[in-house]
Amino acid sequence: MKTRLIALLFLLALLCTFAFKQDFTQSVQLNWETHFKGKADMRSPFFALTAMTWRYSYESTVYRNRVAIKLKNDVSIDKTRSWVKWDKIKDPEIRASLLHHEQGHADIQYILLLEAERVLKNRNYSVTSYKAQISELANQISDYFDTMQRNYDEETEHGSNHKMQARWDDIIQDKIEESRTAMAELQK
Repeated sequence: MKTRLIALLFLLALLCTFAFKQDFTQSVQLNWETHFKGKADMRSPFFALTAMTWRYSYESTVYRNRVAIKLKNDVSIDKTRSWVKWDKIKDPEIRASLLHHEQGHADIQYILLLEAERVLKNRNYSVTSYKAQISELANQISDYFDTMQRNYDEETEHGSNHKMQARWDDIIQDKIEESRTAMAELQK
């Protein structure tokens, strides 16, 4: 479990070539053939790894003691670093269950995308320290969702605890709806 966690955190931190850019309408729907092209880590006790990264950048304008930012915010899946041990998931039920669990990771990243958009865009920043403020908020968001990813894996036992997986499915769906609602309110 620690090996997978370390690998996941390492991969989340890497900036590399990504398979696609995320939009705000829905979470990417993972599939084995498209998103898992990397070489499997045979030393890992796990059957799959989804490598994801959140990136943001912004342009700022200062006008009359106010800072306005134009945020660019995206989530990516790195298909060359995401892998699956095909020999371990020959059974269709195991294959579907594992993909469902990995989809939960992608859905959590989608929630991060929505929350980062909401939080980073809708703040009043100090003209003298807005760069540090934005950086601090982004770090807090990243830390929160890294913890959520770890908790998801630990509590579901990487998808093998079906009762906890169902509980997390509900948590994730509730968070998606909550984040979408919050964004819609801000756009009014």
